[in-house]
Amino acid sequence: MAKPKTPKPAVFDDPNYLTGVVDLLGVLCYGEISACERLAEDAKMAPDLKTKVEIAAMATAEFGHFTKLRDRLVELDVDPYEAMKPFTATFERFHKQTAPADYLEGLVKAYVGDGLASDFYREIAAYLDENTRELVLDTLSGTGHSKFVIEQVRGAIRENPRVGGRLALWGRRLMGEALSQAQRVIAEHDALSSVLVGSVDRPGMDLAGIGRMFTRITEAHTKRMEKLGLAA
Repeated sequence: MAKPKTPKPAVFDDPNYLTGVVDLLGVLCYGEISACERLAEDAKMAPDLKTKVEIAAMATAEFGHFTKLRDRLVELDVDPYEAMKPFTATFERFHKQTAPADYLEGLVKAYVGDGLASDFYREIAAYLDENTRELVLDTLSGTGHSKFVIEQVRGAIRENPRVGGRLALWGRRLMGEALSQAQRVIAEHDALSSVLVGSVDRPGMDLAGIGRMFTRITEAHTKRMEKLGLAA
């Protein structure tokens, strides 16, 4: 039996809002499948089988998120691969500029990058219709492997304190690149930015609010780095 479609709320009658939602789901979709692909590659650098399996499990969780987003785009009568296409260059540029040198950098990238993306898209989710908001928040609920990453990074620092300095610098670089990517995505996609800004019948952020949003994201990143035993 075919799964019943989620009904479209009235707000989807606004073509600009619909385009913004499609852009959001498209960028999330590509982000998830891209993260899955990168984690699968990072697993090859793992020092032992247990670590390799944990990283592969993280990749599997990202793929599960991807399928939910892809299916929602199909429900909206949108080709998910066409929706993802405009974001390919942005993500490939980010991954090229943040290629990890070893499995520890790969773990930090997965943990920090996933956290930064989650913070950014949760902010946007506050201005979405209920069904889309629930889907986005469910997708951003995490892969459930943060404890593993924290234990691995903290353990490596205990064995060699110099690792901490290198990974702290890596975390700062990831933060800078991720924020640049987020700002670029907003700037290059008018319909997506309009979801944040709102309209006559929908609340949104003003410029000061957007500034505070990025401040909150930065503060959350600092706390995340502290959990890893690293200085942001």
